[in-house]
Amino acid sequence: MTHPDQPSDALNDPSEAAASQRNCTASQLRRFIRSRPYVPLHELRRRFELNGEADDVSMFDTPDGLVFMGLPERESRMLQELHRQNDIGFELCKDPQISVVIGVYPMRPVMRT
Repeated sequence: MTHPDQPSDALNDPSEAAASQRNCTASQLRRFIRSRPYVPLHELRRRFELNGEADDVSMFDTPDGLVFMGLPERESRMLQELHRQNDIGFELCKDPQISVVIGVYPMRPVMRT
């Protein structure tokens, strides 16, 4: 039992408690992306509450070269795997000399009945 003057562990580190409640899965990401023709990265951050740190950037290799994604490492790996499986594509900004993911899109359209 905790003393009323002592905060619980969840209150000591609210970011850790909040992060454990907001973990998305690869299938949730796939389903959300496939339900739209295009999803900007900031929309994925908002929808799945992927706040992370201001400088969260993951780098990975694709057939087109190195790509940088401004999402937390875990979610970047999930999107990388979906891209490798040819489930989603990346829209890249090549304004600087590097490729930065700014949005994603489904590779196969969803048939609606």
